[in-house]
Amino acid sequence: MRTVWLNGEFLPETEAKVSIFDRGLLFAQGVYEVSPVLDGHYCNWPHHAARLERSKATARITDDTDWPVVLSQLIARNNLTEGRVYLQITGGAPEDRDFLSPVPNVPATRFAFTQDVALVDIPKARTGLKVILHPDRRWTVRSAKTTQLLYAVMAKELARDAGVDDAWLVENGVITEQTSANAHIIDARGVLVSHPVDSGVLPGVTRINALAIARDMGLAVEERPFTPDELYAAREAFVSAAGSLVLPVVEVDGRPVGSGTPGPLATEIRARYIALLRHG
Repeated sequence: MRTVWLNGEFLPETEAKVSIFDRGLLFAQGVYEVSPVLDGHYCNWPHHAARLERSKATARITDDTDWPVVLSQLIARNNLTEGRVYLQITGGAPEDRDFLSPVPNVPATRFAFTQDVALVDIPKARTGLKVILHPDRRWTVRSAKTTQLLYAVMAKELARDAGVDDAWLVENGVITEQTSANAHIIDARGVLVSHPVDSGVLPGVTRINALAIARDMGLAVEERPFTPDELYAAREAFVSAAGSLVLPVVEVDGRPVGSGTPGPLATEIRARYIALLRHG
């Protein structure tokens, strides 16, 4: 049975419980981070920690947990070699429901858990993702990694109903991101184009690394919005996220991207990123 961590205690997952009045449950006043785990170690903590601080400030949540210690112990207790480790912090559990946070604030609810899943040797890395375009109707504060994920769930389920892997979201004529990953193209010129980090997209930790790797490979990188037409005409497309690393996209709205197979540049970026995580 998996061991989880809740408010300072390591517990069997069946014994971990939170209040029905928890503000994460009632109002989605919660933030989270997820890190890939390779060779028994979580990755990229400085980037995750910085984003977590920004997310907490946005959601008005206070917490000073020593997360590196918690995550390391949790990975060890679960004998996790490869997978993911999640942490989540909510606005806490007052005695009753109220839109306003209690004054003084109640303690935050904090928990973490692991997932034992393959990240490196996965079929989608070899075959690529098929996606559809879908309107982006999420709330506008997307730069904070919060639990306001209902629209992402809806879009993912619509994609599944359409027989594809996921959806890329479109707002005001440009692509923002995938439902739970940053979206990128290698355009017709051979330039890597990625939506700039602003309130419209999540500042992805994997994105930071993927763009740095691309620059090291000698690729020109433009951080700007791009249109569906640019996607349709692109040589390659790929997504980046902590939970899936870097994955090529080979089809959008039934049209092949480039050759319709995983592109060499996205494949190389994925390979270099995995090597970076293993040796970093």
